[in-house]
Amino acid sequence: MRLDKAVALAGLTRSEAKKAVAGGRVRVNGQVVRDPGFPAEPDAVTLDGAPLGATAELHLMVNKPAGVLTATEDRRLPTVLDLLPEALRRRGLGPVGRLDRDVTGLVLLTTDGQLAHRLIAPKWKAEKLYRARCEGRLGPAEVAAFAGGLALSDFTAKPARLEILSAGTDESLAEVALTEGKFHQVKRMFAAVGHPLIALERRRIGCVALDESLAPGAFRPLTEAELAGLRALCGLDAPEP
Repeated sequence: MRLDKAVALAGLTRSEAKKAVAGGRVRVNGQVVRDPGFPAEPDAVTLDGAPLGATAELHLMVNKPAGVLTATEDRRLPTVLDLLPEALRRRGLGPVGRLDRDVTGLVLLTTDGQLAHRLIAPKWKAEKLYRARCEGRLGPAEVAAFAGGLALSDFTAKPARLEILSAGTDESLAEVALTEGKFHQVKRMFAAVGHPLIALERRRIGCVALDESLAPGAFRPLTEAELAGLRALCGLDAPEP
């Protein structure tokens, strides 16, 4: 089968498939091929790192820019799915949890609903790591407050690990790790200790860290090791207890 015809099986028109091949987005057996007439079997072909087979599960990491919604669609604003080529948007991907519109960093997209559910369920304790820039000077009192669990207006946040990276008179930089993900939680925790956030970036979910080579708005498939680590974390390689 011609390569452009195989790529078109992913839902592209033949013209779109030829452009994808010419643009270096297509690999055959792991190697970039730019000849649309190259003979290839669909099982050996990937588009943007994803296999063409419609039945294969798909897992991506995205470096979300500010101003983009963590949603599958919106009539007014761009979403994380709008950052993907059309062929991938048709694959039924959904985000794992949410990031606020102004928060940047790691978003996982997957077609595996069970994996997505467990990664956000408190039972499985998938730790999320954020890098926060806040107003004022952070110190030992704030570290202790986060570690003790913060009482917010409608719930008490579970203990979280706060590591101060730098602290100045006007602003501080810190990393915070927690296993919850309630609405505006990280912002509310910093506000509760008197240090409103200036910027927030998610750096890690479980064992998967944001790829430093991904520019804002870019994406890549998860590696086999990353996916295996997430599945192990969520107990998907063994019966649920």
